[in-house]
Amino acid sequence: MSPSNRSPATRVVRVRLNGTREERPDVLSSEQPLELRLKGEGIAIVMRTPGSDRELAAGFALTEGLIETPDQLIEVSHCRRGTAEHPENIINLFLDPKTPVDLERLSRHVFASSSCGICGKASIEAIQNNWPPIESSFSIRSRTLLALPERLRKAQEQFEQTGGLHAAALFTSEGQLVCLREDVGRHNAVDKVIGWSVLNGSFPPDHHLLLVSGRTSFEIMQKALAARIPLVAAISAPSSLAVEFAQENHQTLVGFLRESTFNIYAQPQRVED
Repeated sequence: MSPSNRSPATRVVRVRLNGTREERPDVLSSEQPLELRLKGEGIAIVMRTPGSDRELAAGFALTEGLIETPDQLIEVSHCRRGTAEHPENIINLFLDPKTPVDLERLSRHVFASSSCGICGKASIEAIQNNWPPIESSFSIRSRTLLALPERLRKAQEQFEQTGGLHAAALFTSEGQLVCLREDVGRHNAVDKVIGWSVLNGSFPPDHHLLLVSGRTSFEIMQKALAARIPLVAAISAPSSLAVEFAQENHQTLVGFLRESTFNIYAQPQRVED
């Protein structure tokens, strides 16, 4: 399979309560494997939506602890044609030779499905202590925060076609959309956004908030901490471990962000009336 930003089309049978059936075209979310290589050797296979692959790889390197700063990442490139059957599905990472590499820090060893993030890691403690707590004066007004889900939805081009993609986005304290990425995996979408920051000279995004379209997991909070993002907001609920992690690391965590209400689970001082 060769990757494409276009979602594949298929035909489905739409069944209604009154018993009628209608065959019609449908557009699906694309999901394909991406192999990440370090020094030519495979370190992970990520099931992702093709597109922004270099950003995904850069974000993965940062949030998985392979690098601590963007200058440690020398190059991120697709595999050269002729060296693999599907070079567009392979990304090579090249690090500064002085950068120590500890593959045991990876939380997604060998294979990561689009729905699972930290399966394969021996212990949560091993990734809980990689980065110091957040110290940030970032703040945002409640009214500004409440307007963000609609801005996110309007900017989700592929979701409008398929209804099957997660989104992650960086916003300023004034509510300006800085970067949005979509993927079948919520943690992949976050990695793509953080990778954009790494590759575009805007790292760390510590004066921005991260908005995700679904629920907030422990891993999303861990990735936000690695990127030094002070506030994470979600349309849906956080997990108990996400809340615990946010409290311990001084991250503001907002959940159930809807038209007129939201919940703050940690560090409420960053959200002003």
